[in-house]
Amino acid sequence: MNVKVYGADLTAWVAAACLARAGNHVRIEGPDTQLHKALHDISALRDEPGLLDQIELQMQAGRLQRTSSSDDKINIHWLALEHNEFATAEQIIQNLASAVPENLLIINQCNFGVGATDKLQCHLNESANQVVVYIPNNLQEGKALQGFSQPKRITIGSQNDWATTMTRSLIRPFLQNISHLLLMTSQEAEFAKLAITGMLAIRIGYINELANLADQMGVDIDIIREGMGTDPRVGSHYLDPGCGFGGQNFNQNIARFSDIFEKRGQNSLLKTVISENEIQKELLFKKLWQHYQCDLADKTVAIWGASFKPGTANIDNAPSLKIIDALLAQGVHVKVHDPEALGNLQKHYAAEPLISVCEDAYEATQAVDALLLVTEWPEYWSPDYEQLLQSMRQPLIIDGRNIFDKAALELYGFTYIGIGR
Repeated sequence: MNVKVYGADLTAWVAAACLARAGNHVRIEGPDTQLHKALHDISALRDEPGLLDQIELQMQAGRLQRTSSSDDKINIHWLALEHNEFATAEQIIQNLASAVPENLLIINQCNFGVGATDKLQCHLNESANQVVVYIPNNLQEGKALQGFSQPKRITIGSQNDWATTMTRSLIRPFLQNISHLLLMTSQEAEFAKLAITGMLAIRIGYINELANLADQMGVDIDIIREGMGTDPRVGSHYLDPGCGFGGQNFNQNIARFSDIFEKRGQNSLLKTVISENEIQKELLFKKLWQHYQCDLADKTVAIWGASFKPGTANIDNAPSLKIIDALLAQGVHVKVHDPEALGNLQKHYAAEPLISVCEDAYEATQAVDALLLVTEWPEYWSPDYEQLLQSMRQPLIIDGRNIFDKAALELYGFTYIGIGR
């Protein structure tokens, strides 16, 4: 099939790569400013594992091209624009309506909000099979290629039989291991997408709230979490306490859903979750501040993990940024290690003399007064504790993801501070 993908961020590039890998001939259209950029200079490609290699492979095979032309006669179009580009989507739809008068399929994978697909459909003639179908964007950074090509569930938001059949044909290569293929209206699919995101945020917010209470009451949140997880009505999914969640899309979707409640005069738990999550991001700094009795003068602190989650170089809304900002405000020298995100961190804190980025995790711990574990990259789970003891000035570990064994660390001679432990 011939497909055109619109967008410049991770969602667009992943869709283009996977559709091309499945044998389609794909053109990806983004802003003119991106068209002439070298591929390795595009952060969406550089930060996502395997994506740049896959894009280059599909371009070499001739199945994927970059373009800024909008006058072609392709019948299948894939919208993967930013959440604030609805006007751009409308313009694209209007242009296509006149260029392709019948049998025009448009897949909307944009996070525009509930009712957006119906608004786009208003510019088309459904009786001539000009149809917009909504497929929620369930992309997870760090696992984006796998998530698109091997999904566990796909939702198709459409009430048009022709469009549903054509959509299923297009995504057929990705249905081999699927558990659920859900068919509903586009508005229901848009609502369900935001509802799922909101539920995950509420679970994270709740377990963090419980962990903070456990700290005050002297109980171990890991024991509480285990008890909760064994109840089949609750389960253990998204019940890992920590120092807050980040990521641009996740935060935007939660805020947008909260706004929907507010516009209709309803209070929402999500508003509280959002504000409490920002407070939670500063928790590791507060624990450090309390340990040193509000005196961080001349202190040096190591941070392991700067990206907002393992598997990505993205630092958008990452808890590490709040922690680093608080440390810098106190004049603390900060030494950071991250397997992927150091380049983005250097750009964010350009010319900041108090920050050192370290290519080696143990280099970051040399002569430090504390180690703060912020992002739970796999390589941090089982460190050389003897080496840490030798390199650190003060054997203090503040574990923002509860990945270390508290009892074992204390046997080694560390002072261990976790979340609710």
